Amino acid sequence: MEAKHNESTELRPEGGRLMDAPAVPVNVPEFIRQIKSEPAWKKSDRNAMTIYKTDGMRIVLIALHEDAVMEKHNTNGIVSVQVLDGEIIFNTEGQSIVLRKGEIIALHRNVPHSVAATKESVFLLTVADFLG
Repeated sequence: MEAKHNESTELRPEGGRLMDAPAVPVNVPEFIRQIKSEPAWKKSDRNAMTIYKTDGMRIVLIALHEDAVMEKHNTNGIVSVQVLDGEIIFNTEGQSIVLRKGEIIALHRNVPHSVAATKESVFLLTVADFLG
């Protein structure tokens, strides 16, 4: 398997971060420090970084300022959200679930959901789509 790295962008000009390989070590505290030091964090209500991406799975680190809202959306993959810090309200049709540090929620495909941060929060979003 050939190792894959992220491309440099205007927001992250350094590029070269390992995204896919037989083993991809992830220093979560360092990535949290990085996304909270970037201009997008200072100018917006959130910032995010894809830390792993391969056929069938993607892991994204997301930081939200207090009161930030990710509007209702859905995905074709199976989703898990693990709160690393803070507190979010995870809304699905008919449910509103408070998730705090250390808690996880899993969601089937195509379930509409939204996220609201009740305080500054960081979470890992994993999307698995093994059907291609």
